[in-house]
Amino acid sequence: MEQKSKAFFLNGGAGRMICSIPALEKYEKESGDKDFIIVCEGGSDIFKGHPSLDKRTYDVMHKNLFEDKLRERQIVSTEPYRVWEYYNQQCSLAQAFDIEINNQGVRDLDKPTLRLSKEELVTGRQMVTQVKEKLKKEKIIVIQPFGRGIQYVDETFLDPTSRSIEYKDLKALIGKFQEKNFGVILMSEYKMDLTQEKYKDDVASPEGLNLRQWAGLIKYADHFLGCDSVGQHLAHIVGTKSTVILGSTYPINVSYPNDSNMNIVDFGEEERQYSPIRITMDETVDRHHETIMTMTGPIQDYVVNTVLGKKQK
Repeated sequence: MEQKSKAFFLNGGAGRMICSIPALEKYEKESGDKDFIIVCEGGSDIFKGHPSLDKRTYDVMHKNLFEDKLRERQIVSTEPYRVWEYYNQQCSLAQAFDIEINNQGVRDLDKPTLRLSKEELVTGRQMVTQVKEKLKKEKIIVIQPFGRGIQYVDETFLDPTSRSIEYKDLKALIGKFQEKNFGVILMSEYKMDLTQEKYKDDVASPEGLNLRQWAGLIKYADHFLGCDSVGQHLAHIVGTKSTVILGSTYPINVSYPNDSNMNIVDFGEEERQYSPIRITMDETVDRHHETIMTMTGPIQDYVVNTVLGKKQK
C-alpha cells in the first residue's frame, strides 16, 4: 500500500508552535515525504520566513484546505503532552514533538529556526534604544510575568495553573530593578495600572506588537525575565541572557536547563506534582500548587541578583 503524505495539525499557543519546529525539520530531512504539510489551528506567524517550512504551512481557515490539501493526506493530530517521556519528565516539549512525529525516541535537537526579517530586527533594536533614552536607563529588562492561564479577577491577576509571577511580586520586582538602574519593558496582553507606584515612569508597556516583533525586541534587550510562557522560547532562540521562574511545571519539560544563557529559578523543585494538562481534568494538583509561585522579600532579592549575575548562596 502506498504511503500517503502527512498533514501535521498543531494547536495551542505560540510556545508549542516554536517547539514543534525542530521535529518538523527532522521529518523533512529524514522521512522522504516531500509533500507533507503543516496546519496551524492557532496561527502560523511563527513559521513565516522559515527557509523550508513556510511554504508547507497553512492556517486552519485556509480556503478549500480540506479538498485541496487534506483529503489525499494522512492527518496527524499532534499532542506532545500525551507522550510518555514527557509526562514522566524524560524529555522536553520539543523532544516530545519529535517522538510523535519521527518516532526516534529521545534525542538531541537543534534550536528552532525563527527567521526574523530586517524590519523586525530593526524595529526591535529601535524600540529598545528609544525606551532607554526615554527612561534614561543604562539597561533594559523585558519581563513577561504571565502565562496563558492568567485571568483578571476582582482587580487582580490570577493564574489557576500557578505558572505566572504573582502580581504583587511583579510590582516589587519592578521597583527593585528600577533601583538597579534598569528600565522595564512589560510583555503582556493585559494593561496593568502602575500609576500609584513610585517607579511608574520607568516602565514601558508596548501595545500591538506581534510575537515576531517581540522576538526582535527581546534580542536587543539586556536581559529577559519570564515564566513558563512564550517569551522564554523567543529569548532562547535569539540568545538573550534570561532568567526563567518556574513553579508548577518542570524545567526539563518546558524550558532549557542546558542553555548557558538561561538561569532557571525553580520554585517548585521541592513540592511540585505533575499536572496532567490535556490528559485529564483534575483540580487537585492545581490546588496543591496555589502558593508555589509566591515570593518573600529575600526571594525577590534572589531573583534580582540572578539577573545581575551575582553568585547565590
